[in-house]
Amino acid sequence: MDKQFLARQALLTAIALVCIIALFELTDIDMWFQSKLYQFGPDHWMLDKHNETLRLIFYDGPKNLLAVLVGLSLLAIIVLYRTIRFQPYRRGLLIVLISMAITASLVGLFKTWTDVPCPKDLSAFGGRYPHITFLHRIPISADLGRVRCFPAGHASGGFALLSLFFLFRQRRNRWLGFGAGMLLGWTLGGYKMLIGDHFLSHTLVTMCIAWLVSLGVAACVFRWSRETAGSIPGYEAGYREIEPADRPIH
Repeated sequence: MDKQFLARQALLTAIALVCIIALFELTDIDMWFQSKLYQFGPDHWMLDKHNETLRLIFYDGPKNLLAVLVGLSLLAIIVLYRTIRFQPYRRGLLIVLISMAITASLVGLFKTWTDVPCPKDLSAFGGRYPHITFLHRIPISADLGRVRCFPAGHASGGFALLSLFFLFRQRRNRWLGFGAGMLLGWTLGGYKMLIGDHFLSHTLVTMCIAWLVSLGVAACVFRWSRETAGSIPGYEAGYREIEPADRPIH
């Protein structure tokens, strides 16, 4: 296993996460950006959340698609587990499934803990809440009820597919899988921002959490599986694990 690659990615992502939180806590970028998506009137966000077509395309449709993906992946692992052609992909699929479950659960847990309002809930956009950020909570926030808007939950399903990076052998396919996760995550997150359900920072934080989870799950699965050099889909030369410890890698 290439521990350096996983450790480097985890460190860079953790640093990015801290910087994102600090930047949006110390500036008004969120409010400035969201104001560009608001038309200052009742339900005048750039997109109408009650539009059934848009909801099907950007909300219900992707949720159902992800559910089908999970079901097919589980079925493949159960039915094809011992099939020779499936061997190179079974651990990658396991990483994807575990990453999706942990990412969704972790983001959901954070949402209940942070208790941050959505843009549509703020008085600046026709709601009744003051602007409450993750770190700058105000005393009256405890009396405003449960809002649970930070980080972005809907986008977590899309960003969890960043774990597709670990499914494939070829470098090109790995980055295509990663790109698919980015595309779906930002499509779902962008829709939520356009209807006033999330700030930009909410989506960025979810993206970082999802990639950190994927890296952690990959490290655990690769360590558990003890694959030999070149047999695990991953970083350019393959994730290598030496057994015994002093055996050279060629």
